[in-house]
Amino acid sequence: MKLHQMYTPLTATPFVRDEKYMEFEPCPALKPYIKCFWGTKEKVKLRKTDIPTNGVVTPDTCMDIMFEVDFTNNRIASGFCGIYNTTFNTCNKNDEEKEIFSFAIRFYAWSVVYFSEESMNGVLNQNFDVGYHFEKIKKEISSILFYAENMEMFIPMVEKILLENLHTEHSSNLVMETLCKIMEQKGNCKIEDVAKDLHISKRQMERLFLEYVGASPKNMASMIRYQYLWNDLLFRPDFQIQNAVQEYGYTDQAHLLHDFKKYHSMNIKEAKKHAYKDVAFNKTSVEVRWIIVQKNNFLRFSIRLPHYC
Repeated sequence: MKLHQMYTPLTATPFVRDEKYMEFEPCPALKPYIKCFWGTKEKVKLRKTDIPTNGVVTPDTCMDIMFEVDFTNNRIASGFCGIYNTTFNTCNKNDEEKEIFSFAIRFYAWSVVYFSEESMNGVLNQNFDVGYHFEKIKKEISSILFYAENMEMFIPMVEKILLENLHTEHSSNLVMETLCKIMEQKGNCKIEDVAKDLHISKRQMERLFLEYVGASPKNMASMIRYQYLWNDLLFRPDFQIQNAVQEYGYTDQAHLLHDFKKYHSMNIKEAKKHAYKDVAFNKTSVEVRWIIVQKNNFLRFSIRLPHYC
């Protein structure tokens, strides 16, 4: 099942691209499992500053393996961020001048288990050392990090490592089928009904989801609904809240607004303003195309994102 073609999770700032953060597409063989690679395009010199850089991380139904190479002090820091169903703020401050290269892998929540040496049970709202779940991958990536000059040369090496550590047998057809049904309905579904359709008990489904995804099916459905709504808010030119209330199965407008703020920590107006913060659009090249394709009872969007000045 090509879930990555049905569903596009977004961060709170999906348009931001600068020297400290760029996103890069994986090779075709890894696209079903990896949303993107991200980090610095090349080595970056950070200046010492007392001014912190603040950010907000919203539930994007993804999990990240992150590395940062400190060439100045000859150190490597790494971490694994599990799936989050809450928003949290980040605050970074440079205490010294240094040259760094950062690199991260953003997995879809359902695909992390294909690369992990442990189950996903217990990763909800938690951070770990990469070695706890990915000991072999951590060793192999760490061994080449100090030779990294830029993403263009580094990503193919990492892709080779990932493909060699890809275990498609670490999967559950029931979990994938459940996620497919949830996405077909854009999260607007009752887990009891999905379990009944798949001839599985709700309790068994919850156990499988905790093992393979790290979050309950109800949690996933709610986050997926929020993500479809966030996509609509940013890209759908004919978006109307009242229509969204019906489409996504909210009780009323107040219910939708409350649910969105619960996941995003901001109201809709604030969230859109934050998403476009510090992003300059080249208006002559902005093109957002809305192509609706009816297939398997779900809508798919084809979007060309704006170019940046």
